[in-house]
Amino acid sequence: MSHFSRVGILGRLGNDNVLNTLKNLIQLLSDRQIPFKIEDLLKNTLRNEDVDYATRAELGAFADLIIVVGGDGTLLGAARDMAIYDLPVLGINRGRLGFLTDIMPDQMEMVVSDVFSGNFIEEQRFLLEVKVRRGGEWVGSSAAMNDIVLHPGQSIRMIEFELLIDGQFVYSQRSDGLIVSTPTGSTAYALSAGGPLMHPKLNAIVLVPMFPHTLTSRPLVVDGDAAVCVRIGYENDLAPQVSCDAQNHLVTLQGDELHISKMSHSLRLLHPKNYDYYEICRTKLGWGSRLGNDG
Repeated sequence: MSHFSRVGILGRLGNDNVLNTLKNLIQLLSDRQIPFKIEDLLKNTLRNEDVDYATRAELGAFADLIIVVGGDGTLLGAARDMAIYDLPVLGINRGRLGFLTDIMPDQMEMVVSDVFSGNFIEEQRFLLEVKVRRGGEWVGSSAAMNDIVLHPGQSIRMIEFELLIDGQFVYSQRSDGLIVSTPTGSTAYALSAGGPLMHPKLNAIVLVPMFPHTLTSRPLVVDGDAAVCVRIGYENDLAPQVSCDAQNHLVTLQGDELHISKMSHSLRLLHPKNYDYYEICRTKLGWGSRLGNDG
C-alpha cells in the first residue's frame, strides 16, 4: 500500500530539462496507478491532454503529496503558496544549487518509490511574513521562505532605518539595506552578505546588514518567534523596496514600518532517507572532504 495516494505536480516553466523530467514522473506515477494532477500553468509546456490540470488551490485540496520539479526558486514559490495546505513537498532538482530540491533526476525513480513506501525524512521549515504599516494602516504584505530584504531598488543609494526587536530599540543604521533570513535562507543571499550558516532545525532569525556605514554593525541572530520591526527613515530621498525570496516585491515610503514575524504555517519538506545536511553543504559550498583514509 502506498504511503501517499494523490499527487500534485508543480514545475518550472519554459525549461526542456524540466519538461523531460516531468514526462518521466508522469510515466512513473501512471505505472504505479497513483492519481495525480498537474499545475495548469504547465499545460502549454506539456501539451498532454491525457492528464488532469488544476490550479494551486485545487492541488491543495486534491493532493496528499506535492512534487516540485525545478530549482530552489521554483520550490520557494511553491512553499509560499502550498504551506497553508499542510502538505509534504518533495523537490526534484532541475536547477543549479539544489539546497531544497535535493533529488537528482537520475535518482528520481528510486527516491520517489522509497517515498511512496514511507522511507523518507521529513523536516519542518518555517516561513516569514512581512506586513507594511503606513500612517497606522496595513498597506501590503507578503511571505518568504528564504529571506525578506530591504534594499534601495535599482538606485545605488544608502537607506536610513531603525531596527526594533520585540518592541525594544536595537539600533539606527545607514546602509544598503537589511536581510532578514530564516535558517533555510542562511545559505542564500544572507550567506553572500557575510551572514552565518544556521542549521535548518534552528528556531532562529538572522538579520544581516548590507554594507553598513559602520564597522561594528554585524549579523544578529534572534529568537525565531521574535517580532522584528524596521522603521524607514524620513530622511531617505528614495522609496526603498522589500523583496521576498527575490520573487515578490513591495514598495515602501518614508516613515513606513515593516513588521516581520514567523508565519503560523510551515513547510513540510521531504528528503531521501540518506539525506545529510552537512554533505549538502560540502557539495554545494565546496567544503573540504575528510583528510586521509576513513579507516
